[in-house]
Amino acid sequence: MKILVTGGAGFIGSAVVRLAVSRGHKVVNLDALTYAACLENVAPVADSPLYAFEKADIRDPKALAEIFARHKPDAVMHLAAESHVDRSIDGPGAFIETNVMGTYNMLQAARSFWEAEGRPEGFRFHHISTDEVYGTLGPTGQFTEETPYAPNSPYSASKAGSDHLVRAWHETYGLPVVLTNCSNNYGPYHFPEKLIPVVILNALAGKPLPIYGDGSNVRDWLYVEDHADALLLVLEKGALGRSYNIGGENERSNLELVRTICAILDRLRPAKQPYAEQITFVTDRPGHDARYAIDPTRIREELGWRPSVTVEEGLERTVRWYLENEDWWRPLLERHGVGERLGKA
Repeated sequence: MKILVTGGAGFIGSAVVRLAVSRGHKVVNLDALTYAACLENVAPVADSPLYAFEKADIRDPKALAEIFARHKPDAVMHLAAESHVDRSIDGPGAFIETNVMGTYNMLQAARSFWEAEGRPEGFRFHHISTDEVYGTLGPTGQFTEETPYAPNSPYSASKAGSDHLVRAWHETYGLPVVLTNCSNNYGPYHFPEKLIPVVILNALAGKPLPIYGDGSNVRDWLYVEDHADALLLVLEKGALGRSYNIGGENERSNLELVRTICAILDRLRPAKQPYAEQITFVTDRPGHDARYAIDPTRIREELGWRPSVTVEEGLERTVRWYLENEDWWRPLLERHGVGERLGKA
C-alpha cells in the first residue's frame, strides 16, 4: 500500500511513518516543516526506497493536487495540524487556517483524485483527531464515539470543525473515510513544549517543573508507538464512515505523572536532591479541561486492538530516550516560543 501521510515530520506522524515503512508500506511524507516539525524524526527510514518526502503546506490546494497526481496514493493518513493548546489561545487564527481550511483542502484534493481514478474501492482517507473535541469530564465517566462534541479551546474547536468536515465529505460525496480520536500521546521525538518533555528537560537543567493549577487535571496517556499501531489497523480494517476512540487506558493526574517522571530520573540520573523538589505550581490555563478518559470498547471489540505499554513502562522508555538523544532535543529548545509560558489569555 502507498500511504500519503500529512504531518509526517511531526511527533505522531513520524511514528506512523517509521512504523508503516518498517511494515513494508510505501510512504509519502507531506510536511510544511513548521516550527514543531523535525526531519530527524524520520531519519531511521529516510534512506529507504519505500520513503519519499514532499515539502508542502496543506493550505496550498495547488501543491496538494500536484502531489496526489504525482504519487497516486492508495490511502491518506491526515495528521498535519496545529496542536498546542497554549499557542491556540495566543494565536487562534493559525489553528483555523491549518486545521479547518487545511483539512478542507485535503478533502477536496483527495476527492478529486479519487473520482479521477474511478473511485477505487480500496481508497481510504483516515482523519486523525483528538479526544479534546469532546470537552471535559467530571470525576467519572469516559468519552465514547457517541459523546457530543463540546470543545473548550480554539485548538479543540478547530479539530472538531475538521472532524465534521470529514464526516460531511463522506455523507455528501461518498468519500471513503475513517476517523480516530486519541487521548494524550507521549514518547520519543515529542516536541519539547508539551508537558512530559518539558518536565524531563527542565529537571535535567535544574529549572522549575511547572504544573498548571493544583495538578489535579487528569489525562489518559497513550504511548505514541501504540497509537501508530492502532492508526494503521484502523486504516486497513476500520469500517467506512466509522470513528474509533483510541486510548491508553492509563489515567493519571498531571501531578502523579510528574512525580513518576521525577522518580525515574532520580534512579537514572541522580541529582543532589530529588527532582520532585523542583515542582512548581503556576497559574492555570484558561478553560483548562479537568479530565479526559477514553472508552476503547469499539476498537477493542471490532478490531482487536488494545495498548501494549503501561504508562510506567512508557515513561521509563521515554525518559531513557531523552537522556540518550540530547543531540535531537538540544537544537529544538532554540525554536520560537519553546520554554516560554504561552496561553495566558
